[in-house]
Amino acid sequence: MTARTISLKHWTPRLAGSLFACLALGHAAQAQEVGQVISRTPVYQQVTVPRQVCTQTQVTSPAQTSGAGAAMGAIAGGAIGNAMGKGEGRAIATMIGVIGGAIAGDKVEGPQSQTQTQQTCTTQQVYENRLMGYNVVYEFAGKQYTVQWPKDPGPTIKLQITPVN
Repeated sequence: MTARTISLKHWTPRLAGSLFACLALGHAAQAQEVGQVISRTPVYQQVTVPRQVCTQTQVTSPAQTSGAGAAMGAIAGGAIGNAMGKGEGRAIATMIGVIGGAIAGDKVEGPQSQTQTQQTCTTQQVYENRLMGYNVVYEFAGKQYTVQWPKDPGPTIKLQITPVN
């Protein structure tokens, strides 16, 4: 489709006048007016929203011993028992020293408990109130009208007026 240029030299003045009147009427067919807002009431809707909720708890667990305390205690106890005993009693004294030293060394190293923080998370449904728009009552030309508007219009509302024949 190509654009056409219309020449008015072959048209009658009456036809050209009608064309210009129609064009002018087309522009005047809609007008921007202002209505005075009487009231605006926010409209809320309650919706459910998933939210992650986490809690932290302290967990105490016994620690494992390395065995180094028992080994060092056994060596020290065996050496002391060996030094105290004489003759055939030396072997028994060494054996008692090894056992006693291992028990004492294990207690010195001791299983110390460990405290750790453990986090547990769950998803919960929470309710939120969301603004959906405004119920607006406004006045224009002596009459009141009600409309739902997506945002707060303020003290006035812009109206697009189209005359009806």
